[in-house]
Amino acid sequence: MNRWEAEREAFRKLAGAARAPVAIVGAGLSAESGVPTFRGPGGLWRSHRPEELATPGAFQRDPRLVWEWYNWRRGRVAQATPNPAHRWLAAYERQVPSFLLITQNVDGLHGLAGSRNLVEFHGNLWVVRCTRCGREREDRSVPVPVPPRCPDCGGLCRPGVVWFGEAIPRDALARSIAAVQACDLLLVLGTSAVVHPVAGLPDLAPEAPLVEINPASTPLTPRARLSVRAPVGEFLAPLLADGTEENG
Repeated sequence: MNRWEAEREAFRKLAGAARAPVAIVGAGLSAESGVPTFRGPGGLWRSHRPEELATPGAFQRDPRLVWEWYNWRRGRVAQATPNPAHRWLAAYERQVPSFLLITQNVDGLHGLAGSRNLVEFHGNLWVVRCTRCGREREDRSVPVPVPPRCPDCGGLCRPGVVWFGEAIPRDALARSIAAVQACDLLLVLGTSAVVHPVAGLPDLAPEAPLVEINPASTPLTPRARLSVRAPVGEFLAPLLADGTEENG
């Protein structure tokens, strides 16, 4: 029997039967595309920790330094491409239009893969937002001029992401909560399930079957209908290749 064959068959059945599925995705998916994590070993940049740079206070003190760090991150992310997990999620959305994807990642790879029913819980690295007029726009320049200015009002722009100490945008939180509460299948993919508030979302769907795919166990493992110790892209790649989910 091929590795994870039985688990894939169980996953295929659960995904195929769902009519209001939701997926919660974490950094594990991005890591499989080569997007570096800024936590853990090697997470320092010019002797700065991310927690020292990704804050409103750091931006107020030294916007140029913060933008130099984000330009470095943009350069690294620009080299990454969607992996089989991103592509499977986009294909699943085409099969089940009510499917909602909630991602904690800011790299924009889900959009590149074709996902449209998408909540970017922590924002998007490729969006810049004016601190004066509030206008948001996509800017995929690598690097962006440091620091960038708003083309409308000339105000200072910041990255369109949620920083440490900031609240999740109301619309992203409300849409996520409503979808999870109404879901009939919850996929939790490539996340440690410990970072709040997103880690609390599964508690809003106690009756929905929960499927977890992650290399390590998490606090959700004991309650999962199906829990697979695997990289998400590696697990989903055969399902994408055989067309089972995409063709229904």
